[in-house]
Amino acid sequence: MPNRHSDPSRTRGRRFREQLFRGLTLIALVLVVGPAAWILIGVVARAIPHWQWSVLVTPTSGVGGGLSQDIVGTLVLMLGVLVVAGSLGVLAGIYLSEMAKPRRNGRPGAVLFRSATEVLSGVPSITLGFVAYVSLVVGLHWGFSLLPAVLVLSVMVIPYIAKSTETALAQVPTSYRDGAEALGMSPAYSLRKIVIRSAIPGVVTGLLLALAIAGGETAPLLLTAGNTSSYPTGQLLHQPIGYLTYPVWTFYNYPSNQAHFLAYDAALILVVLVMALLIVTRMIVARTQRHSEGGRG
Repeated sequence: MPNRHSDPSRTRGRRFREQLFRGLTLIALVLVVGPAAWILIGVVARAIPHWQWSVLVTPTSGVGGGLSQDIVGTLVLMLGVLVVAGSLGVLAGIYLSEMAKPRRNGRPGAVLFRSATEVLSGVPSITLGFVAYVSLVVGLHWGFSLLPAVLVLSVMVIPYIAKSTETALAQVPTSYRDGAEALGMSPAYSLRKIVIRSAIPGVVTGLLLALAIAGGETAPLLLTAGNTSSYPTGQLLHQPIGYLTYPVWTFYNYPSNQAHFLAYDAALILVVLVMALLIVTRMIVARTQRHSEGGRG
């Protein structure tokens, strides 16, 4: 009786399906990477021919000068988001992963909390900006300033941080928890010393995503941060703050070539800033994994 697995037609059909699947995955990769590469090349090609290093240390003057106050303002906003959204998002992710597991103690609030974070992640940024404008800038009379801008950006990215933290903690092997319990460690101690340390690469990746989103937003900042050509003073209220997406969004529509150059420069600086965040994150992840492997050895 012939072996059906050795049928040449079946073998050719299987190879064809494998090649077809590989081709489809390659096309999908190109469709994802292609637009990003096209945008990156376009930004670099437009900014480099007219780039001047003085842009980094010179404040904006009308539609000329540099972008130093916007660079500092963007960094201040990202630092505020890191502190506010980073702490709240990581704690929320720990709660979702470790204390709100399905069917644990019958906690109905866990489902509601998880659903709320998922809904919040889908709210358009312009809607959050408008709510922040009405409630904080106008309602509480805070004016265009740093605090409402940081709060609205934090509300935007907290769901991403919480979800990435929850996913990173869920990927920690169960044997780590069982081993800690067998050694007599309390759940809180094992969570702090073993589980969270093992999940740091995923948590850091979520923080990177949050900072990249916050640094590239425009609509909510127009309604909360305003804009200024002055450097941040550290004042939380009644003091507008500059940010790099403002010249990208505004100066490109001006008839002046100098304004266009500033828009291109601001876009290039944003790209470099995100790349720097990616490199730093990879370094932190690599260092964490190296120490983790050394500790296990």
